[in-house]
Amino acid sequence: MRIDRFLSHMNVGTRKTLKPLLKAGRVRVADKVIKEAKYQVTPETVVYVDDEPIRYQTNFYWLLNKPAGVISATTDPQKTVMDLFAPADYREDLFPVGRLDKDTTGLLLITNDGDLAHDLLSPKKHVAKTYRAKIAGVVTAADQAQFAAGLKLRDFDAQPAQLTILRTDTARQESLIEVEIHEGKFHQVKRMFHAVDKEVLTLERLQMGPLSLPADLKRGQYRALTTTEIDALQRATQK
Repeated sequence: MRIDRFLSHMNVGTRKTLKPLLKAGRVRVADKVIKEAKYQVTPETVVYVDDEPIRYQTNFYWLLNKPAGVISATTDPQKTVMDLFAPADYREDLFPVGRLDKDTTGLLLITNDGDLAHDLLSPKKHVAKTYRAKIAGVVTAADQAQFAAGLKLRDFDAQPAQLTILRTDTARQESLIEVEIHEGKFHQVKRMFHAVDKEVLTLERLQMGPLSLPADLKRGQYRALTTTEIDALQRATQK
């Protein structure tokens, strides 16, 4: 492929903006300065721009710590998770894997890998999603048993879920819990607690399969997945 196409696919710039960059001698392959946009490279070529290596890739994976108040969508009249991306990282083919409600926070995978996204969300793959929630009401062992047995909701039967009670406050009638589910239906965690006559006050996703929310990743920040994390996600969907 042409080197300007290579670089435009990697979001270095548009073909128009790349022309002066090439002419200025800021692009090289190995020790050779490349000034012609039609210079041919392969996906395996390492292209240097201002001495920074650019490697070709087709799939991109980002881990976002979603803040409250943004929509899990690619476009919306309201602010979306894609609006949190810097121009250098944004691509039109990126999308969030699944939806976190507007007021739900935590781990959200952003990618353009449709096959992986489909597998991560498929109930048949049994990829676990773990949430931490503050609950209005005292969560009991009876609630745990109902979650473990599976809950019948209005339009579907929720699969058995593991409910862990972290803390209860009988004076305030509140509980802090973690719950692991294997589906991810719309408002599922909130609906499961409604089924046992309790309300979710705050909800944060901590984990999707082997991918965990980093403690040092602040709300609204994101980072690229490591090769190890990508491999682990792919293995988790091959069951």
